[in-house]
Amino acid sequence: MKIIHVPEPGGPEKMQLADAPVPQQGPKQALVRLHASGVNFIDVYFRIALYKADLPITLGSEGAGVVEAVGAEVTEVAPGDRVAYAMSRGSYAQYAVVPAALLVKIPDHLDFPLAAAAMLQGMTAHYLTHSTYALKKGDTCLVHAAAGGAGGLIVQMAKMLGARVFGTVSTEQKAQIARGHGADETILYTQQDFEAEVKRLTGGRGVDVVYDSVGKTTFEKSLNSLRPRGLMALFGQSSGAVPPFDPNTLNGKGSLFLTRPSLGHYVATREELLWRAGDVLSWMDSGRLKVRIDRTYPLADAADAHRDLEARRTTGKLVLTIP
Repeated sequence: MKIIHVPEPGGPEKMQLADAPVPQQGPKQALVRLHASGVNFIDVYFRIALYKADLPITLGSEGAGVVEAVGAEVTEVAPGDRVAYAMSRGSYAQYAVVPAALLVKIPDHLDFPLAAAAMLQGMTAHYLTHSTYALKKGDTCLVHAAAGGAGGLIVQMAKMLGARVFGTVSTEQKAQIARGHGADETILYTQQDFEAEVKRLTGGRGVDVVYDSVGKTTFEKSLNSLRPRGLMALFGQSSGAVPPFDPNTLNGKGSLFLTRPSLGHYVATREELLWRAGDVLSWMDSGRLKVRIDRTYPLADAADAHRDLEARRTTGKLVLTIP
């Protein structure tokens, strides 16, 4: 089978298309013939060794395809099932062995690229808006990268829950996309101070919650955009890691709450996984939730996908199609 692996950490040029044997499933695993894989910043973090993994590094944390075979103890899925998953590395490949407990069945008429595109970012948006800070009608939230894959889904779910949404974007084109997702106000951070704009739009109060996937370059102003006792969910670091800071800063800014969540802790049980994935896939199936695929790439061009992602040349999800 064909697989993308990284013999040593580094830039996109380190990603190699290689041959590998088809893996064999264990007792609680399923062998999935992959047709699509999502591309995410977590893949970049593994590629550059910000997140540690054994060499050669296998990339890809979400995929969609068909179950080929199952282990002796598997009850969740059967051969022939159309499935998707997240949180199991190795989806930049034609085949992957996946813990069966992570697999969810996808609706018959939902195609594989859409299913793969939805899993990691869709469930991330779900836990952020439904659990980390459970939005309700009348709440206000600030969403960074509101035209991106995760940001666009957060905006849509926040609007489902009745919140007022402010979204930061870099261009007017991206502002139009964010407004299409439902953002009430868009802030061009390349031209405007988003902290000042949030304070203006909220009459000086600040928002109830900030959903920040950017990290280093937005961190301080995100905290300053919160109301007293507001919450900041720092769920990514596309601009780099946030430097160490004094926790007393949170007190001085209004007894703020800060959390650094990740999806794995919010799909800790099969029941929670089925809740989040079930909501996301059913909303997509009904047309209530729109997943924007910005572009697709053949598996062999995975390095180009990483270049585009890191250069922020995207306005939605990037997906690898697997022959």
